[in-house]
Amino acid sequence: MKKKVVSLLAAMALAVTALAGCGSNDAATTGTDAATVAATTEAAGTTEATGTTEAATDSEAVTGVKAGFIFLHDENSTYDLNFLNAAKAACEKLGIEYMTKTNIPEGQEAYEAACELADAGCNFIFADSFGHEDYIIEAAKEYPNVQFSHATGTKAHTEGLDNFHNAFASIYDGRYLAGIVAGMKTESNLIGYVSAMGSENSECTGGIDAFAMGVYSVNPDAKVYVKVTNSWYSPTEETNAAKALLSEGCDVIAQHCDTPNPQLEAESAGKWGVGYNTDMSKDAPKATLTSTLWNWSAYYTYQVKQIVDGNWKCENYYGGMADGLVDIAPLNMDICTEDMQKAVDEAKAKIEDGSFNVFDGVIETNDGKTVGEEGKTLDDATITGGINWYFKNVEVK
Repeated sequence: MKKKVVSLLAAMALAVTALAGCGSNDAATTGTDAATVAATTEAAGTTEATGTTEAATDSEAVTGVKAGFIFLHDENSTYDLNFLNAAKAACEKLGIEYMTKTNIPEGQEAYEAACELADAGCNFIFADSFGHEDYIIEAAKEYPNVQFSHATGTKAHTEGLDNFHNAFASIYDGRYLAGIVAGMKTESNLIGYVSAMGSENSECTGGIDAFAMGVYSVNPDAKVYVKVTNSWYSPTEETNAAKALLSEGCDVIAQHCDTPNPQLEAESAGKWGVGYNTDMSKDAPKATLTSTLWNWSAYYTYQVKQIVDGNWKCENYYGGMADGLVDIAPLNMDICTEDMQKAVDEAKAKIEDGSFNVFDGVIETNDGKTVGEEGKTLDDATITGGINWYFKNVEVK
């Protein structure tokens, strides 16, 4: 697996002691999706659940290891549902106990949730939202014997803690492939993109750029119009943004936001779309061409297994298509073509064998400047935390 190591530390054998039981608000489950059995806690307005997994088929249940997960929303958000399902799958595969906390805002509540999980005996705690990072770092400093992981963040390399790392993946590879499909499908040469955040967020901006470059690779005449909602999860704003883009003449609607509403709006208008997080063709079968997908269970399984085996290393994790962490959903062949499939397959093969990187070489921006160097590829740190520019065919509306 490809991993970018921030600090090469000696492998740490975690102390695995008898774990404390959960509080009275926890709901115990056996082999059941924790989200469906969550008990609401009145104080924080959040949900909390415990999963007691059965042993994996090829091993006995592991004692002394307990994972805790903090999610920004719940199963109603496609982003968080992806993480919830991945956590359940990984923990059940490894036969370990786990706890989840859902609907945890990007504020002090994240710190409190992390502390509660640590006090409940969790020795691996994971948070899934960008804005959780500062609060998870605060908890990591107070619980040095607990390992903390944070998705999509950027601060592990500057904090230098022995028990905190960031996890991310080259999701832009999936965006690029989805852009190829959109670029080949559009008839108006106007493609819409509903983005949760603007250029201040490198994850969103880099995703837009990768998608736009995928579009450009097959259709240099097409433009990508972007509407920003300023929220990761806002059904109303996502709907309104999609409607606005459709009114501009866009006939394909892509998204980096957490409801299927942009796809539903595209379908309602008789147009097409590209989903995110889950295969949204289930939501909008007449519109969704494909969807950009994460598979966080690959990461969870890898990291928790390191703890189980006593081989944990505090290092940043950066996975990709070859690791099974990133992909796109199967093309919806009711509305896609064999030529689209061929183009995707060819590009994907080059990404996986390393002969092509989305951010290779000199890249032209939409303000007439260039970034990158001939013969070089933007490094992962820049891709995940330093992209504040848009590719040349992008317009923010």
